[in-house]
Amino acid sequence: MISPQHQSILHRGAVAALIALIILCVAWETLLAPVRPGSFWLALKALPLLIPLRGIVKRDLYTMQWSSMLILLYLAEGIVRGWSDGGLSSLLGWIEVALVVLFFICTICYLRPYKKAAKALTKQALRKAAE
Repeated sequence: MISPQHQSILHRGAVAALIALIILCVAWETLLAPVRPGSFWLALKALPLLIPLRGIVKRDLYTMQWSSMLILLYLAEGIVRGWSDGGLSSLLGWIEVALVVLFFICTICYLRPYKKAAKALTKQALRKAAE
């Protein structure tokens, strides 16, 4: 079982990675290396990341579960842009990959004890129902 201190660290890591990813997406497409200078439309890719932010901060397990799948879209984008773009944009793509991996690992590790407990309760309920 993971200690409450480790749970807190994992939660803070997930929150920090998500906020950093939101900031990165906006800064990347508006200031640092926009695809088209002066255009901010691609910065809207950060909007889906705002949807789970409140639930992640509040430690909502359901939000953490589905956001760990949503974040994989950003993993794909980071890998593609890391390999295909050049210069600063490529570096930003790899930073995006690192933030996504950090968020994913923190979230999955945070959820693991809850998943184990839910499985144990399900097994117990099935045994009682079979009796």
